[in-house]
Amino acid sequence: MHSLSRLVLAVIATLSISTQVLAFDVTTQSLVKTGYATSQVTTGPFDSKLIIAAQDDAAVFVASDGQLRGARLESALAYLRQSRPKLHASDLELAQAILVQ
Repeated sequence: MHSLSRLVLAVIATLSISTQVLAFDVTTQSLVKTGYATSQVTTGPFDSKLIIAAQDDAAVFVASDGQLRGARLESALAYLRQSRPKLHASDLELAQAILVQ
């Protein structure tokens, strides 16, 4: 095999590994964020009736990738943001955390 062919194969292998690592990194980052949001929603006192009532709306919100927002979900999100001002999570991450309840 020519040295140029070996170099091309090595570059392709490196790019393939880099792409896989990046994909893993993005997936892992998303899981960590969602896990953090879930831990913030599930720890400490909160109005469980409000959170539980928002589960159906949260499911629709997650399934629609954030396009459909129900009134109960909006109420739960407002409550969570007001009661936990240091919580830095997107609405989608919070909706996923509500589904875990």
